[in-house]
Amino acid sequence: MASELQKKVKDFILENYLFTDDQSAIGEDDSLLERGIVDSTGMLEIIMFIEEELGVKVEDEEMVPENLDSVNRIAAFVARKQ
Repeated sequence: MASELQKKVKDFILENYLFTDDQSAIGEDDSLLERGIVDSTGMLEIIMFIEEELGVKVEDEEMVPENLDSVNRIAAFVARKQ
């Protein structure tokens, strides 16, 4: 079962990049870059979402796929920083 944080991240991605509310459109571990869901501009928008909506500052050295390339990775990154 997804956490509230995972749901917020997934809802943001579904609404802003896939233009749907169909939760099956993306898996929690799907790579956002490899699936072509976001490009570098989209990744910057996700970082802005993390900082503005989730209240977590993303440092330059933290802007790596290991932290930001899937719903689960983003949620885990934010949870570690909160």
